[in-house]
Amino acid sequence: MVITAKQEALVVSSWNEMKDDAPTFALKFFLRLFEIIPSAAKRFSFLRDSNLPLDKNSKLKAHAMGVFVMTCEAATQLRKTGRVNVGANTSVQHLASVHFKAGVADVHFEVLKFALLETIKEAVPYMWSEELKEAWSESYDHLVVAIKNEM
Repeated sequence: MVITAKQEALVVSSWNEMKDDAPTFALKFFLRLFEIIPSAAKRFSFLRDSNLPLDKNSKLKAHAMGVFVMTCEAATQLRKTGRVNVGANTSVQHLASVHFKAGVADVHFEVLKFALLETIKEAVPYMWSEELKEAWSESYDHLVVAIKNEM
């Protein structure tokens, strides 16, 4: 899997269109996951003991935003360095450990990808194309491969 300069540009340009309202789209992204797999919410330690509605949970909002940003940044990192980094405050190894302990399986990653693509399609319908879908898919897939390789 190699992300092209054009794919990187598509991810970045669509991200620039979404970023002013990114917290809203990031939350929609995860709410879609929970619509498809309601039991997935139990895999998040910060949701297990919460009585707040999902759309009001600040920890879910922060997590969703982090995943959304990481996926976009993966495209740029791949073009610059040939690998995915996940930020200064965490590591791929840490993400892998958390996902492994939570019992995250391939199906969860696939449903999350579907939710991501549907959210982007809703966020920037005027930009949506097969090329944009493929660009975001590649970026997401690279991030997931990095996590799975450490699991």
